Amino acid sequence: MSTLPSLPPTDLAPPPDEPPVRRRRRGTARVRHIALPFGSLLLFLLLWQLLAASGTWSETLVPPPAKVWSAFIDVSTTHDGVRGYNGTTLIEHLGISLRRIALGAGIGIALGVVFGLVMGTVGWVRSLFEPWITFLRTLPPLAYFSLLIIWLGINEEPKITLLAVAAFPPVAVSTTTAVTAVSQSLIEAARALGGSRWDVVKDVIVPSALPETLTGIRLAVGVAYSSLVAAELVNGLPGIGGMVKDAANYNNTPVVLVGIIAIGISGLVIDGLLLRLERAVVPWRGHV
Repeated sequence: MSTLPSLPPTDLAPPPDEPPVRRRRRGTARVRHIALPFGSLLLFLLLWQLLAASGTWSETLVPPPAKVWSAFIDVSTTHDGVRGYNGTTLIEHLGISLRRIALGAGIGIALGVVFGLVMGTVGWVRSLFEPWITFLRTLPPLAYFSLLIIWLGINEEPKITLLAVAAFPPVAVSTTTAVTAVSQSLIEAARALGGSRWDVVKDVIVPSALPETLTGIRLAVGVAYSSLVAAELVNGLPGIGGMVKDAANYNNTPVVLVGIIAIGISGLVIDGLLLRLERAVVPWRGHV
């Protein structure tokens, strides 16, 4: 009876390990990626402390880090019978503002994606709406917030509308640009294979435009965050922007800084989550 030839030992051997030099480089890069942000934070805190201790400005203008930390503890807990700031803790202020951003920016992003797809695929619609979107994109939020208050009152409606209007143009512009940049050869190939107009949009245009659309969504969330304090200028309490505005009225700089830091950190977290979503949805970006 014949037997099958045995494979050479080299074919059965496990793949070679990663070279030590490459492992060390990857480890060094990982440590650097973690250490540099913490190092810059420590340097910033040191410079802040030195500036506050120099006496160049009063503590009302430049409070030391310890005073800001004390204000953070005060607005986060019940202190001397006072709960948080204006009866609401910091996390509650932030949560209310995040809900406003989620609703307002969500509406603006959804409308921006729809308008971008339509303007990118229908030429006359783009010619009709693109100048208006550009006009809206150049307006600062405070320019029309007073008008929204006149139209919608002082409750939640003008705040949500302001955030939606602020988030709409970046998504609409980025989606339109991405759709118009889709390769015509891909579209013609899909049509040649019998794809309907909807099939072309669903299977060719949307996947091709998705990376730039997600970038526009990240930009839109950032614009909405930058408009948060403006959105909460009137009747903004409870809310993190309203807390910052109210504390500024009383020269309570530590609370103002606590609010600004909370907005910045939460913005970094949300942007990081959106970046992870982008990598999960369009893993091919940057590799093709």
